[in-house]
Amino acid sequence: MTRHPFSDPPSLGEGDTTYRRRRLIWEIALVLLVTVGQSAIYSVVSFVRTVTRAPISQQQTQLNPSRSAEPLWDAVYQFLDIAFSLALVALVVFLLWEPANNALHRIGLDFRRFGSDILRGVLLLLLIGVPGIGVYAIGRALGQSIAVVPAPLDSSWWVIALLVLAALRAGLTEEVIFLGYLFDRLRRLGWSWTGIIVSTALLRGSYHLYQGWPSALGNVVMGLVFGWCYRRWGRVMPLVVAHTIIDIVAFVGYPLAAAWWPAIFAPPTPAVTPTPSPTVTP
Repeated sequence: MTRHPFSDPPSLGEGDTTYRRRRLIWEIALVLLVTVGQSAIYSVVSFVRTVTRAPISQQQTQLNPSRSAEPLWDAVYQFLDIAFSLALVALVVFLLWEPANNALHRIGLDFRRFGSDILRGVLLLLLIGVPGIGVYAIGRALGQSIAVVPAPLDSSWWVIALLVLAALRAGLTEEVIFLGYLFDRLRRLGWSWTGIIVSTALLRGSYHLYQGWPSALGNVVMGLVFGWCYRRWGRVMPLVVAHTIIDIVAFVGYPLAAAWWPAIFAPPTPAVTPTPSPTVTP
């Protein structure tokens, strides 16, 4: 029988309490070091490197950078990168799985309420996505946000399909790990709901710090809202839907915005070495 994601977790008082707690802490640490935690560390280092060089407004970072100068091989490498990232998401779901307790049902990553999940996802898109664009635009206008350079859309016919997959990868990676996994594991360690929501929101913000502190702050707010919604709904699917749509708009629509409002969205013209983005797609 599937257990509700926020029902009381199995007590750590049974059996060897110290062993079980240490094992859980090590599991969380290792999962973070190969997924979003790794990217957060790279992002913080990238930001520190950025502020010690040229002005932030003259620097840039790439979304979904090319892996090869040859379009076909670039597509192959991009697809493999997405597939291996999704394998890490599958690993996290596997760790959440329990006997007679379907992890996908427990965290709400299924299609049982797909209609309401889509509706909630669209509402979150309007609540978070639209203001997020404004935060980036204000940050660029103030010279505090690093210019984000999207992948060009006219290189090959399969580019848009790969960008949609990359957006899905980002939605699943962040929401399943930040919410589905960490909420479960930190709750088992006895953390309060407030502590869990705030800490995962701060981790989400550091994950995006390579884009500049305004984007990081915007993602902290997003993490607080998403965390509250997950705590209330008990389902990660609407958050995956919202995040995926937000990233599709960013990956596919950004080149159009750069053409229409080059002063804000176009990358800087000075020849400054691009700031490296994290290894896991934001």
